[in-house]
Amino acid sequence: MESERLLGRVRQAVERHHLWSCGERVVVGVSGGPDSLCLLHLLCQLQPEYELQLHVAHLHHGLRGAAADADAAFVAETASAWGLECTVERADVLALAAQPGVALEEAARQARYGFLARVARGVGARTIAVGHNADDQSETVLMHWLRGAGLAGLRGMLPVTPLDTLRLVLLPPEERPDTCGLRLVRPLLEIPRAEIEAYCQEHGLQPRFDRSNLDTTFYRNRLRHELLPLLETYNPQVRDILRRSAAVIADDYALLRRQLARAWAHTVIAEGEEAIEFDLAAWRALPRSLQRATLREAVHRLRRSLRNINWVHIENALWLAREKSTGTQATLPQGLLLTLGYDRLLVAEEGYEPPPPDLPLLHAARLALPVPGVVTLPQTNWRVETALLSLAELPAGWEENADRWQVFLDSEAVGGEPILRSRQPGDRFQPLGMGGRSVALAAFMINVKLPQAWRDRWPLLAGRTGIAWVAGYRQDERTRVTAATPKVLHVRFRRAD
Repeated sequence: MESERLLGRVRQAVERHHLWSCGERVVVGVSGGPDSLCLLHLLCQLQPEYELQLHVAHLHHGLRGAAADADAAFVAETASAWGLECTVERADVLALAAQPGVALEEAARQARYGFLARVARGVGARTIAVGHNADDQSETVLMHWLRGAGLAGLRGMLPVTPLDTLRLVLLPPEERPDTCGLRLVRPLLEIPRAEIEAYCQEHGLQPRFDRSNLDTTFYRNRLRHELLPLLETYNPQVRDILRRSAAVIADDYALLRRQLARAWAHTVIAEGEEAIEFDLAAWRALPRSLQRATLREAVHRLRRSLRNINWVHIENALWLAREKSTGTQATLPQGLLLTLGYDRLLVAEEGYEPPPPDLPLLHAARLALPVPGVVTLPQTNWRVETALLSLAELPAGWEENADRWQVFLDSEAVGGEPILRSRQPGDRFQPLGMGGRSVALAAFMINVKLPQAWRDRWPLLAGRTGIAWVAGYRQDERTRVTAATPKVLHVRFRRAD
């Protein structure tokens, strides 16, 4: 008998995809239409076998007046007649859809899943069963393809979906349920609509008919009633082809996600609520597919409310990050920017300032240095120590100077009032080893790849001849210590701890 075959296919889906465990409480979303009524009837038959505790849930969307009232009453009466617990609630979907850029279909979807999650939490269930069928899957894949989705969209709906991946951000914060650990399962995902309707007829089920399903102003209805029938004139198997493609893409996507997890661990230097930083060299060494995937993942993590990430944004950012040089920026969705550094790739909100690094940065325009003496750099964990030494007092190996944060200078060339200051327009100095050639400080900072964000606060030791030392990098040729140097100014940055 056809109904026995259908029951067997659902049982197979349960076992293959581990839809639930024996003895579970399962919330069943029931609209009253053929799909959900068939699902509920099948689960009632499977109830003894799996020792299921079924709880019916119906959401009145507040959209179709008396017809919606009748749907709610029908579901409640059916649940009562079949000896099942039932929860019926009403939502103001129109209010949700009034938000800018929100379609009515999306508002209804979020309201429905939010309701099902609250019911599941309330009755102590972790599994929510809904009646999506094979034709729904074909429509979903085609709809996502037409909208330009990537692999995540083209895989369609899954037999099991963690509910916290649905991002129910349209709901007011006080109405957003805790979705962690909840699962949405689709036992009928491989069953065509025609077989479901035949099952209802065979068992004398009389589902409700939602006339809004005929309204072709809704995008999905146009696909169902206009585009798919047209495509079937080209290939009668187009629905099966779409479903098979989705199954293959789902497996490919799962593989990509595993590779993405490895790439993420290998390339991400820092991750927070406001910004994600990649090691640029490691990121550029990734295959292009994983470069694209890591950028999309960064946008997703920083903008969890965003369901669809624009293809153009990602492709433009991908090209710039691969090909362009330091300082290049690319616009990403919802106010995010990709910024290319010397050795970092930053995805953050426009205007984001990273926390200062543990470096001796200046937070004042100038700071006098007592000689000899010690001074603490404001707002940092660093201090500066100075001393006057004779040539005989210089430590062994001072010429090689393995410590970038200390310098040995001719004290007479520096003068008696050394200061630390930040850079100024037109600054120039004569880097040691360049034969006295003067260079612009701005060009020097670029050449040594000093990050732009630090340049205005980078400490410059200045004295009588101008810039005597670009701290951590190079001293001025005129301050080098020679055999004729009477006194050596030793300057050293140390962490205060």
